[in-house]
Amino acid sequence: MLFDPSRQQGKQPSLLIVLHQERSTPGRVGQMLVEKGYRLDIRRPALGDDLPQTLEKHAGAIVFGGPMSANDPHDYVKAEIDWLKVPLKENKPFLGICLGAQMLSKHLGGKVEADRDGKVEIGWYPLHATEHGRLLMPHWPKMVYHFHKEGFELPRGAELLASGETYPNQAYRYGKNAWGLQFHAELTRAMM
Repeated sequence: MLFDPSRQQGKQPSLLIVLHQERSTPGRVGQMLVEKGYRLDIRRPALGDDLPQTLEKHAGAIVFGGPMSANDPHDYVKAEIDWLKVPLKENKPFLGICLGAQMLSKHLGGKVEADRDGKVEIGWYPLHATEHGRLLMPHWPKMVYHFHKEGFELPRGAELLASGETYPNQAYRYGKNAWGLQFHAELTRAMM
């Protein structure tokens, strides 16, 4: 399990949640984490919130999507990409969703770019688990929701877990504790 509350001793474990808009929520992912006993420490660097220098008080971190690009010149985008060294160095569980997965790829030396033909993925698209992905998680969804105009290059040393048709890199794992998803696993009906 990526985030395991039994690994935390004492008080309610906390997860760092990074959102990129004032009205963004961690959606279904956040609901599931709260049900499992986590306290969510929500930060919005795009609105001036700082990210912690260490995750010693957190069980892990999740960086969600947003309308910006991992290639944007904004200081907070660059700082967030650089900050990813914290969970990687501390070997804390990390999940990047959409923009978060792109930021992780970029941090690890991969490229983030638009499709050469200008195709975007907005809506429901098929997802194809790789052999390695099926070994890690036997039951992948057949269709997933997307809202992006850029994709990420699989970073060196990462394992591809699922692919798609327009943007082939849809899910990957880097090391034992870092995961990236191009699609929106957090989506709820209310968010749609």
